[in-house]
Amino acid sequence: MKTLADLLERSERFFPDVEAVVCEDVRRTYRELLERGRRLANGLAGLGVLPQDRVGMLAMNCPEYFDYFTACHLAGFIASTVNFRLAPPEAQFIINDAAQSVLIFEDTYTELVSSIRDHLPSVKVYICIGDKTPPWAVSYETLIASASTQAPAYRPKPEDPAHLIYTSGTTGRPKGVIRSQAGALSMAYSQAMMMEMKVNGRILIMMPMFHLGAISMFLPQQLHGGTVFLHRNFDPEAILADIEREKVITTHMAPTMVQMLLDHPNIQAYDLSSLETLCYSAASMPVALLKQALDVFGPIFLNSWGATEGIGTALAKQFHKLEGSEQEIGRLASIGQPQQGSDIRIVDDNGNDCPIGQPGEMLLRSGNLMSYYWNNSAATIEALRGGWYHSGDIAYADEQDFLFLVDRKKDMIISGGENIYSQEVEQALMHHPGVADCAVIGVPDEKWGESVKAIVVAAQETVLCAEDLIEHCTTLIARYKRPKSIAFVDTLPRLPSGKVNKVELRQNYPS
Repeated sequence: MKTLADLLERSERFFPDVEAVVCEDVRRTYRELLERGRRLANGLAGLGVLPQDRVGMLAMNCPEYFDYFTACHLAGFIASTVNFRLAPPEAQFIINDAAQSVLIFEDTYTELVSSIRDHLPSVKVYICIGDKTPPWAVSYETLIASASTQAPAYRPKPEDPAHLIYTSGTTGRPKGVIRSQAGALSMAYSQAMMMEMKVNGRILIMMPMFHLGAISMFLPQQLHGGTVFLHRNFDPEAILADIEREKVITTHMAPTMVQMLLDHPNIQAYDLSSLETLCYSAASMPVALLKQALDVFGPIFLNSWGATEGIGTALAKQFHKLEGSEQEIGRLASIGQPQQGSDIRIVDDNGNDCPIGQPGEMLLRSGNLMSYYWNNSAATIEALRGGWYHSGDIAYADEQDFLFLVDRKKDMIISGGENIYSQEVEQALMHHPGVADCAVIGVPDEKWGESVKAIVVAAQETVLCAEDLIEHCTTLIARYKRPKSIAFVDTLPRLPSGKVNKVELRQNYPS
């Protein structure tokens, strides 16, 4: 296999009657999935869409997402997703930056699309999913029903762009990440190996389908001819029920989602014994939470680090130990070791490899790496210089190449000339039993340049005192690293990936 089209056709040939996708009351086999994908591809071609044209998708999780990706993967269109949570000006920027020729959208977002239509010069055709198609759009199901089931005329090449996925914009405007057919296939292979996926496996996905996190989960399951159970959003009760009813084997969550499942009052009533792998990402899992999760789910946890640009590490199940040497327990805070097929270096500001234990920027080289940033050659040259992806993450490695994230390069706080890594302070705060979640940012300080500010979520039925928390940190980290001020909130703002949105925190807490 060399392309995603090869992957899909193989699964249709080997597993025609296996359910490929289940979403609410829709259940479709691989034969039905490929038929709908070919119909959509041919319908789009009939509207004038050409190979390598960008086809946009603005929708919450829905079964049509699988038609969409299948059509793009088979016909060589570039799947260009749009985050449904964006405000109209943000969605407008992404659609225009991608120069999408077609925008497929759910009728839920008709008002949003209508409000920006006059400012989307590249979009020639609008296609609406749902019963309420506006007069200026084509009905999605009508288009599907009227199109041919023949194989698309164009056959994608391995080097052809497959996806145009935008970053979360943690350091400015989102950048469009292009990944080739071959790169996405490589990602499917490495992820399937990492998550120990099986033929006819069963994975539950609730992460948004516009994001790489979901794509990196359903492609490896399709590689093995398995079933994807897609949830429209994160609903703990529905997830627990589906795991029991459908005998789900694999799922993917952010640590905050794991916490919400564990907090569900009826979790003990569900049979969760079918779960073999729960992959979490976006952050390491606090030891207290991991202990609780292991007690409930068993030794099924796997941590993974990656970015829209590339996926590179895994902390395997056998390293999720709550007992053992200090070093073994300490590795729970790591993001694991490089995946097979991925190379990682830790370098200083001059590009030299750092010795063991010394923090530096983490560089990644992998077959699943992005090809380039769309329409942004300067950022591409900067990010991929020397043939390595410069992640902007500060990390260090131990003697067995376990990697420990320290901070984002741009999140590092410089106070009085000293470098302070926000994750080090966050870990100190999380050691307090009354802290459920936290984030640390730098705020302007007339004397020191920047000072450390913590934003803290208290555990249920816990009252915290800022002064006590600051003193608690002093027992674990140097005094100059401790927070100078603390704000208490009910929840932290998060990006679709599950990472804390520190851009929003800096806007909310300018001092």
